[in-house]
Amino acid sequence: MEDTVTAFGRELPHRPGYLNTASIGVPPLCASAAVAEVVRRWAEADTAPADFDADVETARAGFAAITGVPVGDVAQGATASGLIGPLAASVPDGTRVLVAAGEFSSVTRPFAAQAHRGVRVTEAPLEELAAQAGGHDLVAVSAVQSADGRLADLGALRAARERHGVRLLLDVTQAAGWLPLRDARADAVVGAGYKWLLGPRGTAWLAQRPSWVEGPPGGQRWPEVVRHGAGWYGARDRWGGGLYTPDPPARPGPAGAEEAPVWIAHAGSAVTVPWLASLDPAALRAHCAGLADDLRERLGMAPTGSAIVSVRADGAAGKLAAAGIRAAVRDGAARLSFHLANTPDDVDLAVRALRS
Repeated sequence: MEDTVTAFGRELPHRPGYLNTASIGVPPLCASAAVAEVVRRWAEADTAPADFDADVETARAGFAAITGVPVGDVAQGATASGLIGPLAASVPDGTRVLVAAGEFSSVTRPFAAQAHRGVRVTEAPLEELAAQAGGHDLVAVSAVQSADGRLADLGALRAARERHGVRLLLDVTQAAGWLPLRDARADAVVGAGYKWLLGPRGTAWLAQRPSWVEGPPGGQRWPEVVRHGAGWYGARDRWGGGLYTPDPPARPGPAGAEEAPVWIAHAGSAVTVPWLASLDPAALRAHCAGLADDLRERLGMAPTGSAIVSVRADGAAGKLAAAGIRAAVRDGAARLSFHLANTPDDVDLAVRALRS
């Protein structure tokens, strides 16, 4: 590939003006090559299901490292909402769930679907979640808001959890891969792999900590989570008798009741997620948020330290599209996102387009 950029020791394709990692990430060349190799082997009848186990476990360990949780607490799946669903279905009747106004619906809908059991979902401004947490049983929030890149105050939310005994569920889909998260200290952490973790669509992970059931300090014990999608992959003997037994011995932890993985997707995530986990989190954020804050400064906006920039100006999306810049439109604003395949040249392109 002629137009590439090297970031943190890996070569990535550089399409000038691609500012849409918040929708779909751009993988390093070695990751797309790994997926292409698996597809080649599949096309030549040279694969077997057990061949993918190592990739599944490598990607799982990478997510555990990024989020700072024991790997035994991590279950894999295909989507964030699919992993949140069993948690929502298992909360006690009448649970009071606090979410940010405008929160991404993969976080909110699984709980809203439990309204028939008296589960109530209440919205509050993002900056007020910690202050209002005491009147609820669970705070469910994205660490970085999808629509505009605003950052949740994780320190204040952790303090509210300790003070009030309220559980905390974090969606890190728009954060893992650029924002330091190893001190999240939440009761559950979920994230999809196809954005900032640079994997193919079809990988996601849930870190369910013991405190989800046992409760944080001062909290009440909750029922064990019923994994309605439990399948053969969670059995201890998945390549033996566990395939044909209705209740085979399960692997320990949340992985014991997970669905089967999307094999080819894990071939890519097994390359990207451990690599991102190995990087200095502060340096990773400095690269991504640094480019975004440079754009903000040049547009007369205050810095935020987020890798996502929301530009709410008349005609912004049209100007970007006319200049060949790939971005998104969310909540009526142009959303630009900066990651490892981006350079200062991309900032220059966006500034020129938006000032035109």
